[in-house]
Amino acid sequence: MAKYNKLNNKDIEYLKSIFSSDDCFFGDEIGEDYGRDELSTVRNMPEALVFINNAEEASKVMRYANERHIPVVVRGSGTGLVGGCVPLEGGIVMCTSKMNHILELDEANLTLTVEPGVLLMDIYSYVEPRGYFYAPDPGEKTATIGGNISTNAGGMRAVKYGTTRDWVMGLEVVLPNGDIEYFGRKVVKDSTGYSLKNLIIGSEGTLGIVTKAILKVIPKPAETLSLLLPFRSEEEALDAVPEIIKAQVNTIAIEFFERNTIGFAEEFLGKKFPDTKSDAYILLTFEGANKEELKANYSKAADMCINKLNAIDGLIVDTEERKDSVWKARGAFLEAIKASTTEMDECDVVVPRSEVANYIKFTYELASKYNIRIPSFGHAGDGNLHIYICRDDYSKEEFEKKLAKVFDEMYKEASRVGGLVSGEHGIGYAKKGFMKDLLGENQIRLMAGIKKVFDPNDILNPGKISE
Repeated sequence: MAKYNKLNNKDIEYLKSIFSSDDCFFGDEIGEDYGRDELSTVRNMPEALVFINNAEEASKVMRYANERHIPVVVRGSGTGLVGGCVPLEGGIVMCTSKMNHILELDEANLTLTVEPGVLLMDIYSYVEPRGYFYAPDPGEKTATIGGNISTNAGGMRAVKYGTTRDWVMGLEVVLPNGDIEYFGRKVVKDSTGYSLKNLIIGSEGTLGIVTKAILKVIPKPAETLSLLLPFRSEEEALDAVPEIIKAQVNTIAIEFFERNTIGFAEEFLGKKFPDTKSDAYILLTFEGANKEELKANYSKAADMCINKLNAIDGLIVDTEERKDSVWKARGAFLEAIKASTTEMDECDVVVPRSEVANYIKFTYELASKYNIRIPSFGHAGDGNLHIYICRDDYSKEEFEKKLAKVFDEMYKEASRVGGLVSGEHGIGYAKKGFMKDLLGENQIRLMAGIKKVFDPNDILNPGKISE
């Protein structure tokens, strides 16, 4: 007997009774985008696609699907990179993109309540003109907040402000049996039992469906400014990072990238970068309560980097033209590398900050060993590296063989130096074997036990993370 039931006419009629024809699609009516994510390395089409408008609709779908043993996968913008939103078993894809309303800015409690389909860039554009700040800053600004919560997305400002988990105060969640529960509240402290809220965050849609989120906001920093530091070599650039952190100059982002990556971004955007003569770059962002404090912070960092840490120069990113060229290039790195090759796969390991330079050097050795292109960039300040293995002119079969060997060595090296498989993109389907190798049977068993408690029929995003 099959574990899951295929949709029959009765199931289709039930879904049609809940949703309008604009929110419900079946079979060939469904666009191919709903069978893949941004990277497209994992593909499978659903049998039904529904756009939910509220928690009650999600509850009705889940209650019915749980009784009928029909798999359900939740999807936001589909910007993931590990197959997390791909419906491996067919069934129903439940899209949250129409639940895109900002519900409340509570200035007394410093919270923002949103639906899961709200885009990250819309959160910024809503709170910042009102004098508030939401710190998590993943590179993909068109991702939904529901997707950010499901992967515990990090981003460039994590070095100071942490990841999405640190900014979620409460969640409304539809469980696999259709029950609607509230985890967390608008409170600063919480010692009330196990942190079920934090189990949902980072669970990649395998334990429940987020239908509302209460986010923490803070007063917007008075002054910010970025500093671009070119170095003669990748090693010199990365060796500077621990010294910058120890200097306590109120750095909120420390980004690393190579000259080749800038070249891909220039070609992709048709826009020149301020400096392309050096092999490696560190991009720092500073905060200050006023212009004087800000200047003291970046001047101290620039002086230290140029006079003690071998930086060639310190370019202040203060004009609108320079801000536009630097930050648009940084935001386009993933798409630019993707456009430079026929196919690619990614590795977003996180390692101790002290190991970043050695790990990047290790990827260069792998590129030479396997004669394959491996460009990279990353959040040097928190040890999260984005490394891409490019197919270029290799056949599909040759690429798959090389990819398996490169990934195997990369994840073993990450484990050896005290790192983990993923810093912010999640595990999904593509990385679960590597996670199992790194964490071991006991931790996988504990994860599987948690999944069983939440979802005994295994209908919510099956085949992902620990399964």
